[in-house]
Amino acid sequence: MTLAVLFADISSSAVLYESLRNEEALRLVSSCITVMSGIVSDHCGTIINTIGDEVMCTFPSSEQALQAAIAIQKSHGSFRIDLPDRRVTLSIRIGIHWGPVIKQSYDVFGDAVSVAARVIGLAKHGQIFATSQTIDALPKSSGLGARCIDRAMVNGKGGESAIFEVIWDDQAQTMTFSNEETMQVIYCRLHLRQGETELYVDSSRPFVTLGRQAENDLVVGDVIASRMHGRIEVRRGKFALIDQSTNGTYVSQEGKSPVFVHNDEIILSAHGVISLGREADPDSRDAIYFTYEYH
Repeated sequence: MTLAVLFADISSSAVLYESLRNEEALRLVSSCITVMSGIVSDHCGTIINTIGDEVMCTFPSSEQALQAAIAIQKSHGSFRIDLPDRRVTLSIRIGIHWGPVIKQSYDVFGDAVSVAARVIGLAKHGQIFATSQTIDALPKSSGLGARCIDRAMVNGKGGESAIFEVIWDDQAQTMTFSNEETMQVIYCRLHLRQGETELYVDSSRPFVTLGRQAENDLVVGDVIASRMHGRIEVRRGKFALIDQSTNGTYVSQEGKSPVFVHNDEIILSAHGVISLGREADPDSRDAIYFTYEYH
């Protein structure tokens, strides 16, 4: 069966846990989850599960999923919390994919779930990101607005997909699609070197993984590195480093100050050095050198 899979994540909940007692923070996050769950039900959606500050749900149609996502973002006023020293708004980020799923009891499985999970990882707070399959499944009469903002590797089997940002601001409800010229991918590849190991990231190998675990493409022996520390993926002829680690990633690029990336991402420039968990030491055997090569 085909469903729209939606993930919604409270991207600023960490602020609450830093500012309040765990019990109070959990109560406020739970209140936010309750509001989102109610909106999902109002749009004929089904809550599959809630994990921490994230909701996973499905909808019979792409349009219902997008309408629910917009309603969640517009209800952000319900997520404002007055702390002793400031007011915090619990920002929401949302990722949606329309595709085939396998439904078993009260759970769903399949590529569509994995793709939706990757899409939400690209979104920032206050954004709704959806795949081209989600947008293509909309009826022409929906009146919903979206703009193509990027191409990204969202399927673990390889290949890029167009990613759309859904416009939920009432001031901008015009459907905008990038033309073929703006969507062209400049052919280039990223050369990665770590000690005697060399490999390339390009359209034929759209991503590589980094970390301490032996299954990674580039294995770093430093104990401060996470087992699955992060990845590098190709996007429209550029290359993004995505950190998903405990201790973060340091990126040194020529002509720029070193950048610390933690549970975030950065577009790599022409060449530089990547270090997992600690500041880069060019002489370290764990240092990862990268260089753009155009063809």
